[in-house]
Amino acid sequence: MTNYPTNLSDSQWQYISNFLDTKRNRKYPLREIVNAILYVVKSGCQWRMLPGDFAPWKLVYYYFDSWKKNEIFELINECLVEQTRLKHGKKEQPTVGIIDAQSVKSTLVSSQSKGFDAGKRIKGIK
Repeated sequence: MTNYPTNLSDSQWQYISNFLDTKRNRKYPLREIVNAILYVVKSGCQWRMLPGDFAPWKLVYYYFDSWKKNEIFELINECLVEQTRLKHGKKEQPTVGIIDAQSVKSTLVSSQSKGFDAGKRIKGIK
């Protein structure tokens, strides 16, 4: 296996492997599958163009699709966020959220009609 920049370090794999069924013997180790998924995500290549030293692309895509449907990636991400927050002395979950309501800056051209039903009257409302 070639050492790609997207490959997991030992400590990264140790953490991620806790979320996967690693006890079963497989022809291709799950670490290799995860490395292949990370390669596709980072490089943006097509599944079929996955380098030959990874597991076959159909198998890699099968695991990706399965883990996506079972929300494994979301679970890993949530746990990593919680762990990072704790490491920085914060609570696991944020207590405040901020939503930016101004997504479009006003200009002379766009300020005339922006937003939901801008410039239109809704029946019954004056």
